[in-house]
Amino acid sequence: GEASGQEEELGEKLILFSGNDYMGLSSHPAIREAAAKAAQEYGMGPRGSALICGYTSYHKLVEESLAELKKKEDCLLCPTGFSANMAVMTALGSISSLLAVGRKPTGDERIAIFSDALNHASIIDGIRLVERQREAVAFVYKHCDMSHLDFLLSSCSIEKKVVVTDSLFSMDGDFAPLPQLVELRRKYRFLLVIDDAHGTLVCGDNGGGAPELFDCENEIDISVGTLSKAAGCLGGFVACSTRWKRLIQSRGRSFIFSTALPVPVVASVHAALHVSRKEQWRRTLVWRHVQYFASLTKLDITSPIISIVVGSEEAALRAGRHMLRSGFHVTPIRPPTVPPNSCRLRITLSASHSSDDIKRLVDALTPWLPGKHAKQSFSKGHAEQSFTTSSKL
Repeated sequence: GEASGQEEELGEKLILFSGNDYMGLSSHPAIREAAAKAAQEYGMGPRGSALICGYTSYHKLVEESLAELKKKEDCLLCPTGFSANMAVMTALGSISSLLAVGRKPTGDERIAIFSDALNHASIIDGIRLVERQREAVAFVYKHCDMSHLDFLLSSCSIEKKVVVTDSLFSMDGDFAPLPQLVELRRKYRFLLVIDDAHGTLVCGDNGGGAPELFDCENEIDISVGTLSKAAGCLGGFVACSTRWKRLIQSRGRSFIFSTALPVPVVASVHAALHVSRKEQWRRTLVWRHVQYFASLTKLDITSPIISIVVGSEEAALRAGRHMLRSGFHVTPIRPPTVPPNSCRLRITLSASHSSDDIKRLVDALTPWLPGKHAKQSFSKGHAEQSFTTSSKL
C-alpha cells in the first residue's frame, strides 16, 4: 500500500506537510516494485560516471521519456537537480572561453547572465563559479520584475545573453511570469533557461510543468528539472536540444565528474513517469487541495507551496513546535535559506493528503495565519529580495 503523507517522530505519527512529494509517488507500489526488481536483477548497476560506464539502457529510456514530457529534442539525466543546474551554468560559461581560443575572454566576449533575485542556490552557485572564472558577467533582477529585467537587458552591451529563473519558486510558491519573459526573449533574443523543479509533473494537463501551464513550451530553450520532488525518486535532468546536450556533456563538470544514478533509482523514475501519465487524478487532486486550502484560509495561493512568514527565528521555531504538538510535520525555514526576519512555516500539499488532513492542518495553523498576529504575513513571492541589494551577484 501507499503511505498517506505520514512519518514517525519520537514514536508518534505525524502528518507530513513539509516534503516535496507532490504526487504522492515516493511509496507507490509500482515505484517500489520497479526499484526492487532492478536491484535484484542488476544490483546498483555499473558504478562510474555516465561518460565512463554508468550510462545504461534504463538511463536512456528515462531521458527519452523526459524529452517527450518536456517537448524537447533531447535530455540529459544528472545525479541531482543541483548538479543539473551547476552543469548548465558552467557549460554556458565555457562558451566564452571556447570562443576566446586559449586566452581569457574580454568583457564583451563573456556571457551575460540575468538571474532572478530568488533563484535556487544551485543556480546562484553555478553563476558565481563561472563569474569567478571570468567567463560570465552576472546581473540580478528584482524578483519577477520584468521592468527591471528589461532595463538591465537594454543597458547591457554584451551580445550573448542568458536569462535564468525558477519557474515555481520553492520558498514562496509563486510562478515566474513566463509569458512576459517570452515577450522579452523575442525582443532581446536571449537564451531562456528555467528550473522547473517544482513544476514538473505538477503543472499542466500532462504534467509538462510550468511551460505547459502557460503554453510556452516551444519558447523555453533549456528546461532543468529534478526527479526528487513530484516524481518521488532522485535525480535531475536537462531537457534541451541535442546540440545543447552535447555541450553540457562535454563542459558541465558536475555531470562529467559525478557517478551516474544507480539503476534501481532510474528504474523507479521510469515507473514514476508512467504512473504520472496513467493516474492523472493525482495531479487533479493536488490542485483541488490548493483550492480547498485557499477557501479555508482566504489566502491568495497559486500553487501547492505555501509560506506563512512569522518573522524571527524564535517565532518560527515556536510555530514549528506548535505544529509538532498538533500532529503535523511542518519545518520552520530560517536563514540562510531565507533572509533574516523572513523566517516562515513552509507548507506543501500532496495528493497523499486527504481533505480532513488539510482541514485539521488549517485549524492548527490558525494562530499563525495572517490577521491573527501583527507580525505574521502570507508570502506571495515577496521574501525581501534574497541575499544581495546590488544588481550583481
